[in-house]
Amino acid sequence: MSEVPTEPQFSPFDRPPTPDGLTDFAGVTPEALERVADAAITAAEAELAALSAEGAPLTFEARVQPLDDALATIYEASGRAAFMARVHPEAAVRDAGQAAEERLEKWQADLPYRGMIYRALDAYATSPAGQALDGQPRRLLDLVLRDFRRAGHQLPPETQAEVRALQARLVEIATAFQRNVDEWQDGVDLTRDELDGLPDAYVEALRPGETSGTYRVTLDYPEYFPFMEQGRRRDLRRRLEFKFETRALESNRALLDEALSIRRRMAHLLGYSSWADYRMEVRMAGSPGRVWSFMGEVVPGLQALARDEHARMQELLAADEGEGAVPPELRTWDTRYYHQRRLEAEHGVDAVAVSEYFPVDGVLRCLFELCEGVFGLRITEQPASHAWHPDVRLFELRDAASGARLAWFYADLFPRPGKYGHAMAVPMRVGRWRGDAPLELPISAIVANVAKPGADGVALMRHSDVTMLFHEFGHILHESLGRPAFARLSLYGVEDDFVEAPSQIMEHWTWDADTLRRFAHHYRSGEPIPTELVDGLVAARNLDIGARMLYSFGRFTVADLRFHEAEPIDPEAVATEAEAVRLLPRHEGSFWPSGFDHIFGGYDAGYYGYLWSQVYGDDLWSRFAAEGVTDPVVGMAYRRAVLEAVATQDAVDEMRAFLGREPSSDAFFARIGLTPAGAGAG
Repeated sequence: MSEVPTEPQFSPFDRPPTPDGLTDFAGVTPEALERVADAAITAAEAELAALSAEGAPLTFEARVQPLDDALATIYEASGRAAFMARVHPEAAVRDAGQAAEERLEKWQADLPYRGMIYRALDAYATSPAGQALDGQPRRLLDLVLRDFRRAGHQLPPETQAEVRALQARLVEIATAFQRNVDEWQDGVDLTRDELDGLPDAYVEALRPGETSGTYRVTLDYPEYFPFMEQGRRRDLRRRLEFKFETRALESNRALLDEALSIRRRMAHLLGYSSWADYRMEVRMAGSPGRVWSFMGEVVPGLQALARDEHARMQELLAADEGEGAVPPELRTWDTRYYHQRRLEAEHGVDAVAVSEYFPVDGVLRCLFELCEGVFGLRITEQPASHAWHPDVRLFELRDAASGARLAWFYADLFPRPGKYGHAMAVPMRVGRWRGDAPLELPISAIVANVAKPGADGVALMRHSDVTMLFHEFGHILHESLGRPAFARLSLYGVEDDFVEAPSQIMEHWTWDADTLRRFAHHYRSGEPIPTELVDGLVAARNLDIGARMLYSFGRFTVADLRFHEAEPIDPEAVATEAEAVRLLPRHEGSFWPSGFDHIFGGYDAGYYGYLWSQVYGDDLWSRFAAEGVTDPVVGMAYRRAVLEAVATQDAVDEMRAFLGREPSSDAFFARIGLTPAGAGAG
């Protein structure tokens, strides 16, 4: 008896989007992710075939619009399928998401190398109709032609073929490197006595260790950073830091070496002296030399501050060793701990006490209320039964004046095994507009890792978590409020060293005393945060700023720039040199670049953009500071000039429109207490 053919089993994920345009992520299967990638690539290829077909008319609609439609299709497939590699609780689905991510990333990376597409675009660009373009269509054509020209179409065929193959291999390396970091599981098992200094609520939230009576402290942010800040056992801080600084070492070290070699080879084949030169050509900085010049203005001043800060920490370390003892040298595993000690002693800032005024629900509510008042929005929570995990929440964003729906966004805030380990905002579908009519509304997601709810069901956030949440929501606003006509002019097209500025500006509200008093309330009593605690928190903003910025930006930026110079360099030597920027010895045997996932995903030769964007974020904030930090007139001007514009203009022009002047670095240097002559990125 012959077998009866069975129909393919489709999951709810395969169904058309809901009437609200949302996907049923609850029913996702590995097979469904594969079908999403298949369908997207097939549809995108059909668009490309149409624009490059013989006899296609020399019109924008026939030669350029199909390319943008193809990109929009691939972007959305990435937001549905590849995104699952970062967040889905099932390993099989994450594996399928990684496979989909690699396919979709390869398709995008390969696109500029396709000669038929380039020739079709160039034929239109040189036609009278192409030369007459203006506005967003002109900008779209200019950007996509630049993408193709940078792929080396002027090279001999065999050379371009090599570049194309190298680019495909880079995509494979990037997806593997990121997955190795996401999947890395390690930690230490400690007794309650060894957790001395950590509050009961922290300990109660830990999983049991392998040995009876112990608790597992993992490398997840909500466990790692509080331990490094409050754990009194110096030897255990050292032990945990070593594990953190060697994440995915065995699997990622070879991948890093190969990626750096490929990037050098590609840069030379394409006619650039280094990968940094190639990458920065299309950024605001323009060249590595300008970035090194900026770092030369900033780093010496930060190091001068850090020397004094380290001396104060060394005094505390010596006091802990006791009178007559030979104090050990201050090391990297000491700085967070003694920074926290200084916060408490000099400013009365107890991290645990502060967190009790920042329950997740309260922080979200007040973040939304702030944005509603300043930017003219309405943000409401909606049922999230179709999300990929029960912890995920869904929100709708509307324009307050018209009531029109503008966007959807998800919030996935708590850690779990296999989930992306840092914080990020992800565009799941870009918005495109024709005048006031949306073709598609944007969908995005915040992914973070704050402490899970305790036994009472309440999740408390450290102030640094609050700042992180505001930062990531800046990306959500940029994606949600953008009104580009084309997908290529969405957040995907913003200059890499400006894209963090709308997030940096959001952080300022978390340091504003009046704002904190308004929204920080005790999670049990509902009492507002005490004035003295707010005043201490705000006054402590610049405490140890030299040491903190050298860690957060200095060492990573220096390593990233060195990795991508013209000549090969030993990554071990780079790690040591970059660590020396902090003025502290490198942790022996560690190799933190193995977990430095920013070196992929668009931040290669671009990590400086975080610091660079702080300059612009501070400059944008200067208008709020001058005219009112919650002034809706200023807020709407910022929304129109920067957030809605996304990549429809150069970022510097958006800043000029909002500020009414040329960008300046004065606000940045004033904030951190440095005034180098002639300094700045602006």
